[in-house]
Order: sequence, then structure tokens, then C-alpha cells
Amino acid sequence: MTTTQPEPIAPATDVRALFLGPKGENRDFFTNAVDSLVEEHIHWRRDFHPEDPDIVTAAQTREPDFEAVVDRSRDVLERLTSRLKSTSTPWFSTRYLGHMNSDTLMIANLAEIATILYNPNNVAYESSVATSQMETEVGREFAELMGWNADTAWGHITTDGTVANYEGLWLARNLKSLPAAIRVTAPQLVTGKSEWELMNLPTAEILDLIDTIKPDRALFTKTIEESSRGRGAGTGVLGKVLVPSSRHYSWDKAADLLGIGVDNLIRIPVDKSYRMDLAALQRTIDDLVAQHIPILALVGVVGTTEEGAVDDIAGMRDLIAANRDKGTNFYFHVDAAYGGYARTLFMDETNTFMSREALQTRISNEGLGDNGWPSEHVWSAFEAIGSADSITIDPHKMGYVPYSAGGVTFRDRRILALISYAAAYVFEDGGNLEESLGSVVLEGSKSGTTAAGVWAAHQLLPLNHDGYGQLMARSWAGTHQFLETLKTVESFTVNGTTITCHPLLEDPDFNIICMAFNVAGNTSLATMNALNQELYHRFSYEFGPLFSDDWITSHTELTKAVYGDVPREFIQRMGIDPDDWDTVGNVVVLRSCVMHPWLAHTVDYPELFQSYLEIVSKTIGEILETQHITPPTPLVAATS
Repeated sequence: MTTTQPEPIAPATDVRALFLGPKGENRDFFTNAVDSLVEEHIHWRRDFHPEDPDIVTAAQTREPDFEAVVDRSRDVLERLTSRLKSTSTPWFSTRYLGHMNSDTLMIANLAEIATILYNPNNVAYESSVATSQMETEVGREFAELMGWNADTAWGHITTDGTVANYEGLWLARNLKSLPAAIRVTAPQLVTGKSEWELMNLPTAEILDLIDTIKPDRALFTKTIEESSRGRGAGTGVLGKVLVPSSRHYSWDKAADLLGIGVDNLIRIPVDKSYRMDLAALQRTIDDLVAQHIPILALVGVVGTTEEGAVDDIAGMRDLIAANRDKGTNFYFHVDAAYGGYARTLFMDETNTFMSREALQTRISNEGLGDNGWPSEHVWSAFEAIGSADSITIDPHKMGYVPYSAGGVTFRDRRILALISYAAAYVFEDGGNLEESLGSVVLEGSKSGTTAAGVWAAHQLLPLNHDGYGQLMARSWAGTHQFLETLKTVESFTVNGTTITCHPLLEDPDFNIICMAFNVAGNTSLATMNALNQELYHRFSYEFGPLFSDDWITSHTELTKAVYGDVPREFIQRMGIDPDDWDTVGNVVVLRSCVMHPWLAHTVDYPELFQSYLEIVSKTIGEILETQHITPPTPLVAATS
């Protein structure tokens, strides 16, 4: 007996209407909207005291000097567009599968085009009333997405994930230094606690101390502004920061800039799935505790920039609880700059995190695959993300908003008192944060244009399964489509030479696929690296104008210094002598972020990935014919 598969359920959001499109398919709506927005702004200018005369008269616009400036302006714009078209990266094209970039949402582009004409500065409320309020609303949405109460949590838009990570560690540093400061300014509040105990107070208990001293404003000011803020109050050290070896380089910069010191950044090795090794993490914690060295913070990553790995956030949550029971406490930050928006896929329309089974059923019913995704690991990591004290999330990555748009959210807004450079006690009873944004963020002047872009995107696409989740689902479906295609070409022939191809991870956590090619029979890692380096060279800006490239990708190096011996299994799978790993110490892989919503198997591109691999095959043939393999060149860091 045969069964008929049900027709896929029509999604709540038709993604085809969201983007300008690889060929500008939605150009009519976009150009009409731009014209309308500019006209609306001009009307706004003319309607502001219409009794005021025009500064420039019609007759003056016909004067030679005036026309000369207009002509020069046109010339500058023509030269600008010429340079942009000749050297810019075509993120919008399905031929681009490189860094964490794709086409951007039309609604975000249009909102930013409209807002930039008003030039709001969100650090000064009087110059940005509308967009400061938008940023506050977006911050509430960030908090709710992570499962927090928006009335007690807080979030805002940053320039990027790097600044968001700085803020997370900035808060962690000041939080850690507060108990020792209180021992100096109000010792009666911490009577009987040793220095070690003060360095290991739970976050909630430290924040309760803020509430205790807040009524005495003189004491509050002395404690927060004069004795705290990273000073350590005589302890000498605030502790170590534990990060996965796969962390983004912004964490090293943050430790440097915040005076914590790069030497106090401990890099925890990753396991075979390129996630932080929790057994190694616990051993490190035990060693530090045994030496009476405090731990300032733990950082987990949801979507590493190299492999898209999702750390075991649920395991970290449980490990933190177990160590808390033993008297060891530290701040917990999740760097979800890349993967944070993917949580929308798990949220139903009531803002409830769905069970794994319910989510898989919806994905299958929507015709977006039945491949077992998400794994139990991925599901539990996203479910547990709200156990963090703060979280980085970047709209300019999986939020499909133009640069530069990062974000950060904090579970308990009371923590802002530790960094405020207005009178810190203004945040009693919540305060008016949108009017005091400049006092509690790392940046100075900040464009309200970005806030408008993110706000508009969230208005059109709610942060749930039927909104942004539809983009996430298509990204993941496209990733699995690519993986399935790779499995069909594990071995192929080019001009009589057999070539092998393997993905770094057979089942990646997120939408990044790393892969390598090798000539069958070659056991030299250096030779394989040279081949993949040359492939990148030919599929990037290095080989000439990007508009002439048939396929564009990125690459990265997995080094022994960062990954230990984890990549050894991969090079063995590629046919390489494993001893070469100890000698060479790095492996070059091509890296593709599958962000385009057009690449899921439900759209009319069934042969797209196959065509990419045909391009690779042809290029390998050209390389082998000419033996033109260039030495490795320094890498450009993964887009942050």
C-alpha cells in the first residue's frame, strides 16, 4: 500500500517578497519605495514652518556656478558606483557562498535609507527620540527571544558583535569587583565572608547587594564609582576568563582593552565536533580552584565563525550549577553573534520554545526537509541559552540587516548600575534607559539609522518560527542540500586524475560547511593545502574582479595551536599521512556559509550545488594542467 505525502503547508511568510533578489526581481517595489521615502522626507522639510522662504531660488539653480557643482556631484557619484560595481562582493548572488553575508532585507535597507536623511544620534536622546525608542524596543525583543522578562532584562544595538562582547566582559569585570569594594565601603554587609567567598558570590547575590546600598546614594556612589569598576579592591586579580579555543578573536582584544590581560584568557580545547570540551573545562576549573585562583567569566559560543559549531550550552548550564553547589561562581556569557537569530526557528507564535518533536514536525510539514535536524545537541543548546547572564546577537549576520548592526542583551538590568557614567542610581525602578543610553554603552555617537533598520526588520518578521524562523529554516535546508551533494562527489575524475572531497563535519551544527579537495594518492598535507589555497585564490577577489568569478567562497586554516590534534582525523579521512599534522601544523579548508534562502530544496535550484562542484572540478583541472599552485597567503579574518 502506498501513502501520499501531504502537500507542504504554505509558510506564514513568503520569503520571495523580502529581498531585492539576485537579479533585482523586486526592483519595482524597491525603487518606488525609495522614491516615496525621499519624497516623504522632502515634504517633512517643507512642512517645517512653511512660512519660511526658500534659501535657494529657482533662478539660482540655473546659475553656472551652481550647475557646475551639480555636474561635479554627478561625476563623483558615477565614479563611486563604478568603483563599487567593479570591486564589491556580490553577497546577493547564489554564487556567493563565503563569509557570513547574504542579501539584506529590503525593509531594513529602506528603513535605513529613510532614516539616514534624519541623521539621528542614539547616544543623545534629544537628537534621536524616534530611533532611541526603536532601539529600546529592539532590546526588549532581544531579551524576549532569549526567554527573559523584558521588564527586568535589557538589551541594545551595538556596532557589531565585537563591541557586544566587550560590553559583556566589561559588565562581568565590574560585577566581580563589587563584593570586594563593598567590603571596603560597607563591611557590615559582607561580615564573615572571606576574600575567596567574596570572589565567588553568585551573580544574583551581587546584584542584590546593589539593591541594598542603593538607598544610600553617597555610599552607592563611593562603592560603585570610586571603589569598584575592575579595581579588584585589593584582591590583585579578578580571575580568569574561560573561552573555547575556537572563540572569535574579539575576546582576546577585549581582555587586552579592559585591562584583564590576554594572559588571563584561558583557551579550553575543543572536542571532535569543534565544540568546547566540557571535561577539559571542568578540569581547568578544578585546577584553578585548587590554586585559589578565581574565575571571572565563562564564554560559550553559539555558531563559531570558522565551523558554525554550537557549544554545549545546556552542559555548561549544568556544569555551572554543579560548581555553584561547591561554592565556585562566575559570570556566564554566550557569544551568539552568528547563531542567535536561529533561536527564532524554535519559538512558536506565543513566544514559547517548542519541543524538538514539534519543531521537526513543523519543518517537515513546511516541506523544508526531514533530515533529523535539529539534533538533540543543537535543540538543547538553544533551549538553554537563557541560562546566560548576557548574550551577543548580531542583526547584520543571520538578521539579514545591513552593516553595522550588532546587539547584546543582559538578563538582569540592575547590572547596568556597574557601568553607568550618569548618576548610577538613576536606574532605580528601571529608570529611563532610552534617554540615558550614552551613559551605559561602550560607544559614543551611534547612528539611529541602524536601530531603524533592525526595528523595521523585526516589525515585518517577528522573532518566531513564522517570521525570522522561515529564513533560518531555509538556510539550514540549503546547508543539508549542499552536504547531500558533497556526499555524491566524494571521489570524481578530472582529466584522468581522481579527486577526493570531504566536508570537515558530516553533520554541522549550523549553516557553515568547511571542505577540502585532494588528489587521490597524495599523502602530503602541504600539497593538499596548496591545492585548496589555490582554489580559494581562484574563487575570491585575489584572482581578479569578483564579477568574473563563477563561484565565490572563503577559506580558513585550522591550526594545531588552536585546535590541538582534533583536525588529525579529518586529514586522515582526506588520505593524508597523520604524521604530517605534527610537521605542518595546519590544514587549509574552503569555508561556505549557506545563508541564502533560495538554496533550500523547495525552490527551483535543484542542480545549483552540483553546478558549483562542476566549476570546482573544471578549476582543479586547470590547476593540475598548469601546476600553478601559489604559496599560502595570510588569511583575512572571518567577518565579525
